[in-house]
Amino acid sequence: MRTVIDLLVDRLDGLMPRHAIVLGSGLGSLVEQVQDPVRISYGGLPGFPVSGVTGHAGELVAGRLGQHPVIMLSGRAHYYEHGDASAMRFPLEVLQGIGVQALILTNSAGSVRQDMPPGSVMQITDHINYSGMNPLIGEGGDRRFVGMTNAYDAELAVAVRNAAIRTGTPLFTGTYMWFSGPSFETPAEIRMARTLGADAVGMSTVPEVILARYVGLKVAACSVITNYGAGMTGAELSHEETKEMAPKGGARLAAILSDLFSQSGLA
Repeated sequence: MRTVIDLLVDRLDGLMPRHAIVLGSGLGSLVEQVQDPVRISYGGLPGFPVSGVTGHAGELVAGRLGQHPVIMLSGRAHYYEHGDASAMRFPLEVLQGIGVQALILTNSAGSVRQDMPPGSVMQITDHINYSGMNPLIGEGGDRRFVGMTNAYDAELAVAVRNAAIRTGTPLFTGTYMWFSGPSFETPAEIRMARTLGADAVGMSTVPEVILARYVGLKVAACSVITNYGAGMTGAELSHEETKEMAPKGGARLAAILSDLFSQSGLA
């Protein structure tokens, strides 16, 4: 890990980001707003997982966004790709190792609420780990027993909501349920998710939240809603629909994050 940390410190050339963003599908426009970007392919960072999912670029982008230095991970590895819930552990440990203190996670998700249509943005206020997997399985010592009562940082959450207000961007809030994927949920599973208190469902993010809290990073997270859950419209779900709808909600989320990083008081 030390080698990768030293490599990044050298490439950043004095830039000291305290915030990092993991970009899900549809957030490419945010990358283009980074000033004086340093771009490094995951393939050039030993230990970084290369995603096999279309729509995930697989590169680290560092620079300035608004008033703040930032690192963006454009693309992630998912549990369903290799059966490894800890696939993003190494990148997050590297971020913490170079001084990052807060992590903003984004994803594409399916809505289980009729009032939250495709194209919406939902701030994640809590999650349900329905997959049953945990990225810390096999870890030794008492540190593995990570408290999740305040998994999503309250101060960061308020900052995100204020950015949405300033930009006039509607922002839903709710609970995200993690399914392992890669198959989409069944109508019965969507009904169950709603009954258990979920507002959106997806195939990522929860392992990263657990890992981020394990290494001491503050966390905020938002979902771009790309579809209604199975059985809510009668239509079959597809990854093509996700890729088609992601940029619409992604533009709204990009506006929120751009404003967030324009604020001098960002914690």
